[in-house]
Amino acid sequence: MSLTLTVDGERWRSHLREVAAATPGLVPVAKGNGYGFTLGRLARKTQWLRDQGLHDKGLGGDTLAVGTYDELPHVATRFDGDLLVLTPWRPFGSALETDPALSSRIIHTVGRVSDLADLLARQPDARLVLERVTSMLRHGLSARDLWTAAAMMRDHPQARLEGVALHLPLAHGSHLPEVSRLMNDVVAAELPEGPGATTVWVSHLTRDELDRLRTSYPDFTIRPRIGTDLWLGDRDALRVTSTVLDVHPVARGDVYGYRGRTAPKAGHILVVSGGTAHGIGLEAPTGESTLRARAATLARGGLDAAGFVRSPFSIDGKQRLFAEPPHMQASMLFIPRGAHVPAVGDPVDVRVRFTATAFDRVLVS
Repeated sequence: MSLTLTVDGERWRSHLREVAAATPGLVPVAKGNGYGFTLGRLARKTQWLRDQGLHDKGLGGDTLAVGTYDELPHVATRFDGDLLVLTPWRPFGSALETDPALSSRIIHTVGRVSDLADLLARQPDARLVLERVTSMLRHGLSARDLWTAAAMMRDHPQARLEGVALHLPLAHGSHLPEVSRLMNDVVAAELPEGPGATTVWVSHLTRDELDRLRTSYPDFTIRPRIGTDLWLGDRDALRVTSTVLDVHPVARGDVYGYRGRTAPKAGHILVVSGGTAHGIGLEAPTGESTLRARAATLARGGLDAAGFVRSPFSIDGKQRLFAEPPHMQASMLFIPRGAHVPAVGDPVDVRVRFTATAFDRVLVS
C-alpha cells in the first residue's frame, strides 16, 4: 500500500564504511529530505560512523553538515558531534532562533563581511567557517573580503575560526586549477593562528583530486563534505517499489480518471501507490546541455502534448505510461492489451530522484 525504499542494509553499511575509510576528514551531509532516508536516520548513521573509530581524532564522523538552521532539531538529538550549517548565517530568520543549548556545537558558515560583524556582535564566541566564493557565484567572500574577515577575526579572539569553505560546481573536468587559485587566497589572508587557519572544507572533489590537494598542501587539513556519493553511492543497494492497488480492464473509448479521459485502445488501467505527495511526476530541471538530452526533452514534450507521458513505474523492465497526471498519493497507468498485468498487491519498481522523493516507508535490513 506504500511507496517503499528497501535498503540492502549490509551492502549499504559496507559502502558507508568504505567511503569513510577512504576519505580522511569526511563530513557527512544530511539536508532536505535526507536523500530519501530522512534526516533523523542519516544523523543516526553518522553517529554510527563516528563510533566505528575509522580515523584518529574522530575524523570521519565528528561533524555532520545540514543544509539549514531549521534542520538542526531533526539531527541534534540523534548525533552528538558538531553541526555545520551550510546555508550562510544571516541576521534574521531561523539563524537567530537556534536552541541556546546547541550554541557550542553549531558551526556557522559566513559569506559576507557585514554578517561576520553582526554575528560576532551577537555571539562573540561563535564557531564559524569563512566561505570563499567560487565560480558557482552562489555564496561567499571575495579574496579582498576574506582578508578583511581574517583581520576582524584577529580582533575577536573569543571567536573560533574552524576554517575556510569552498563549494565547487558540479562541472566537467578537474577542479584543481580553481582550487589552487583559491588556496592561494587562503594562504594570503593571514588567518588568525590556530587549526582553523589550515583547515579547508570542500565539496564536489573526486578522491583523486582530494589526494592531489593533500599532497600539494600537506600542512592543511582537508574536510570533504559528501552527501550523494556517501548515502546514494551504491544504487544497487537501494530498491524503490510501489504497490498495485487496483486493476481495471478497459476497451477503446472507455472513460476513466479525474479528467474523463478515454482509453486510446484496449488494455488495463493500473492504479499504483505513489503520487505527487511523494514527488512522483514532479520533475526538476536536469541541467543537461547536450543535443541528445535536448532531443529527449523535446520528445517528452511531444508525448505530453499527445496525452501519453512516460511514468517512472516499470513493469517487466519497461516503463509504463501515465494514464493521466498522477494523483496526490496514487497514480494511474495504462497497460496495453497483451502486456503483462500485475495483480493487486504486487510490487512495481519505481525510478525516482531520491532527493525529491518522500517515501512512506524506508526498510533497512
